[in-house]
Amino acid sequence: MPAAPQSSLNENGIKSLGIIAGGGALPARLLSACDRRGMEVFIVGFEGQTDRALTHGRNYMFTRLGAAGQIINTLKSHGISDIVLIGSIRRPGLAELRPDLRTAQFFARISLRALGDDGLLKAIRHELEKEGFRIHGVQQFVADLVAYKGPVGARRPDRAAQADIERGREVLRAIGPADVGQSVVVQDGIILGVEAAEGTDELIRRCRSYKRRAHGGVLVKAAKPGQDMDLDLPSIGPDTVRLCAECGLEGIAFEAGRTLLIDPQEVAEIADAKGLFVTGHDAA
Repeated sequence: MPAAPQSSLNENGIKSLGIIAGGGALPARLLSACDRRGMEVFIVGFEGQTDRALTHGRNYMFTRLGAAGQIINTLKSHGISDIVLIGSIRRPGLAELRPDLRTAQFFARISLRALGDDGLLKAIRHELEKEGFRIHGVQQFVADLVAYKGPVGARRPDRAAQADIERGREVLRAIGPADVGQSVVVQDGIILGVEAAEGTDELIRRCRSYKRRAHGGVLVKAAKPGQDMDLDLPSIGPDTVRLCAECGLEGIAFEAGRTLLIDPQEVAEIADAKGLFVTGHDAA
């Protein structure tokens, strides 16, 4: 794969970046990119969600998801005006949030129960921009995260698997406007499962018991129509491939240019070793 061009955002005036970090591998990738660019960072981590190892030797705060007022005030006190929201966040109930006044007022305005994940993130973005923050996508700092078209590894889908991919894309196009999920599992044209609140990993595990034969089925991932390209793009990494192999799926398909691919070389090596295909296709 050709080397991706590096962003020059820090050369255009961003010296300090606020990283609102969830779980998974992406926050660490962003931190490494910031280190290479000589950028200072301030990490906002969340109890029970963020790996505390990320904060070693860095400026940070750890708090609960419902502490919006504290988060905003702390970022401003550190001179932070540019932010990346990155990593997986398990969506809590209001009791677990323990919302402060700022958070409670926000939820009262947006009607939390009426929003899916994409709608909630867009509302959060709007709220942060009202406070004067600029929101950036992780791909603006780690450009080679954006997945490319074609196979990742040696294997390619056969005709039956390609039909399942098209079926999965059709379903995701249909449910995307409802802000439901970004992934489906398809086998022999049958939708075994649609991602909802459980996330992709639990979707894969759940579908294992629904498969009609031991081997087969495809995980199809796609961004939702109107997806904010700075927030919550679908992602695939080595752990996704391992789990698909463990659960007997034959491959993974994703949208090129609208998916984050974590460690493509390792993804290719694992896919080849496990006999899976991983492939990118044009966005619908």
